[in-house]
Amino acid sequence: MHEIIAQLLSYSRGIWRYRWYMIACAWVICIIGWTIVARMPDVYKASARVHVDTHSVLQPLLRGLAVSSNVNAQVALMTRTLLSRPNLEKVARMTDMDIKAKDDNKMDELIDGLKNNIKIGKDKRSSLFSISYENSDPKLAKSVVQSLLTLFVEGALGDSRRDSDSAEQFLDKQLKEYESKLIEAEEKLKEFKREHVGMMPGKGKDFFQQLEKEIEELDQAKLQLKESENRRDELKRQISGEVPGLMLLPGSEGGTSPKGARIQNLEMQLDELLLKYTSNHPDVISLKQTIAKLKAEQKKEIAELKEKGLGASPVDNNPVYQQMKIALSSAEANVATLSVRVEEYTKRVEKMQTMIHTMPQIEADLKSLNRDYSINKKKYEEILARRESAKISRKVEQSADNVKFKVIDPPRVPSSPSGPNRTLLMSLVLLVSLGAGTALSLLLYLIKPTFETRQSLTEFTNLPVLGSVSMIWSSAQIQERRMEIMIFGGTGLALIGFYSLLLIYNAVVG
Repeated sequence: MHEIIAQLLSYSRGIWRYRWYMIACAWVICIIGWTIVARMPDVYKASARVHVDTHSVLQPLLRGLAVSSNVNAQVALMTRTLLSRPNLEKVARMTDMDIKAKDDNKMDELIDGLKNNIKIGKDKRSSLFSISYENSDPKLAKSVVQSLLTLFVEGALGDSRRDSDSAEQFLDKQLKEYESKLIEAEEKLKEFKREHVGMMPGKGKDFFQQLEKEIEELDQAKLQLKESENRRDELKRQISGEVPGLMLLPGSEGGTSPKGARIQNLEMQLDELLLKYTSNHPDVISLKQTIAKLKAEQKKEIAELKEKGLGASPVDNNPVYQQMKIALSSAEANVATLSVRVEEYTKRVEKMQTMIHTMPQIEADLKSLNRDYSINKKKYEEILARRESAKISRKVEQSADNVKFKVIDPPRVPSSPSGPNRTLLMSLVLLVSLGAGTALSLLLYLIKPTFETRQSLTEFTNLPVLGSVSMIWSSAQIQERRMEIMIFGGTGLALIGFYSLLLIYNAVVG
């Protein structure tokens, strides 16, 4: 630490030795720098503030009906692209600044100057945007800010509208393409159905399901026909094969003997069993035997009555016999109906069996056509709905309620210039001059070093110093040194005083 202090003291003595070079350099730099600062033209700053209101009443009302554009993102993008070269060229043409640009290089310099001097800011807590521009001509500065404000408002809305128009044109083009595809698919489907009329599959079922259903219905019809034939045959046998056991006997209540009524009940049971079982079923055989036994007993009773002279009414006048005849007619009609049904189902099954190799391919082709038609129809309806949404969105964006621009502060230029900051620049010139003078003195000392102490000489030569001779100043020399210091201090004070006068003049005039 002691060595560092000693080194600094040595440098200080060296700088003091060349102090006149330091003060002369400071004066030269200050005069040149202050002259440049004084000759710098005044700069006027034009500014404007605009508020962007992106909260529209229409947005919640049109949710789901129209495509809501992100107005905040559009405005933010416009602020970032406002200083693009095309926009700056528009500003140059709007303010007639391009007249001064005689060639491309001049135009590039003009655009670069605009870009460097234009400032765009945004308040983080609100939607306030500020635009400012500095120029020596206050009217030109105001005109540039007004042009930028116009481009900002028109660009934020124009880009959104151009996007909507482009989207609507694209949707119209796609709608026409899918409309032609839909018409083509409809024509193919119509021609296919016309060529294969009568061969189309039923609703919700394919060919094999329909064939299985027809075979099942045929089997069911055959079973019903067999049951009806059995019933008919049994009725025939009862009517024509034996003497009806339902003849009227004298003294019987209701005109029928008890044994005849029992036979009638058993025959009805037999009919019911024959509908379920064949004639070889044990219950059927037992019932037939019982009926045959009762009929034999009834015949014996009838014969005994005839011997006694007690006749019976004719068979044809027997009501039960008549009912059996009616039942037989109904059974024969039912058999005829079921025969026709069996025949029809048989023809259907045979026809479908002959088409068992062609129908699957027809069904596959039909499914393919229906699939293409459904896809094209779905896409067509989606694009149609989106186009209607795009139309509504375009109308919303064209309305004045979508986004509102309110100019808070119109473009204006203060009467006093905003720059340059001559006080700061003059202070910087003074500091730079003092620093440059000090650096020059130190450089001269380093070029022509001297030994201020015995220690520094010993360290430099690595030789012992036997002694030193002190300087004894005479009265005249002391007086001369004092005068020299006073002149140096006066020169420095004069520099500071001249700097102060310049600051006072700048404050009064500026």
